[in-house]
Amino acid sequence: MTHELVVETRGLTKHYGGVEAVRNLSLQVEPQHITAFLGRNGAGKSTTIKMLLGMVRPSAGTGRVLGYDIADAAQSLEVRRRIAYVGEDKGLYGYMTVAELIRFTRSFYADWQPEIEARLLREYQLPTGHKVKAISKGMRTKLALLLALARRPELIILDEPTEGLDPVSIDELLQTLRVVRDAGTSVLFSSHQLDEVERIADRVLMIDRGQLVLNALLDDLLNNYRNITVESVAPGPVPTFDLAGVERIRSDGHRTWVLASSNVDGIVAHARSLHATVQVTSVNLRDVFLDIVREAS
Repeated sequence: MTHELVVETRGLTKHYGGVEAVRNLSLQVEPQHITAFLGRNGAGKSTTIKMLLGMVRPSAGTGRVLGYDIADAAQSLEVRRRIAYVGEDKGLYGYMTVAELIRFTRSFYADWQPEIEARLLREYQLPTGHKVKAISKGMRTKLALLLALARRPELIILDEPTEGLDPVSIDELLQTLRVVRDAGTSVLFSSHQLDEVERIADRVLMIDRGQLVLNALLDDLLNNYRNITVESVAPGPVPTFDLAGVERIRSDGHRTWVLASSNVDGIVAHARSLHATVQVTSVNLRDVFLDIVREAS
């Protein structure tokens, strides 16, 4: 099946009783990209991932993964054959040894990549004779990643993939994700480690309270976005910034913060015409994340 987008949702919504976990979510994940999926706890990330995997049925809206309809049982099964998923709980069989679990998983995939298995066994220093339940949390994370990456998936979905890993292992994982992306595998990963996201992501999707609040190429965000702080000289109403390039505005009455994606000179000129003092600073991903979270609180 051919597809231009790896993931596409339109109006995706999920209710749990009176709670709306995901609300009218429309997003896209491009092929051969590393896409970061961000949001604070409870923002709707895990529910969205579960719907994409066919583990939870949407209340409304549509979603497609690798061109397949996530709401159709047969098509959802085909999705799970073609993708790999590493969740927070890892879902491994604790009674098997590491070697037994690798052999067991390998038997299901005709296109298993033994060279990746061998390389990751060596790099991760996995204790092949130990029971899975007896190895550390970090080692279980490494084992789950090996099982996912050696399958040659079209898409790999990772939920907090670096949890439990030491700095060296994190660096190895990020490098591995770059390699699999360059080899044609698309990556969608959820993480709270924003510094790691900045090191590896091509695009950033951020949701809050079940809605998409940011969709930007990371390079564009870091190179073009700016924080503009506008401080009024005299008391007065909160200034308006209904201008091109304005993404978000916060104000405490005396000071206004504008997040701009473009047209910085025009926004600054408008602010100065209001007889305000203006300061322009570059942004990082943490700045943008905190700004969005503060606004939604």
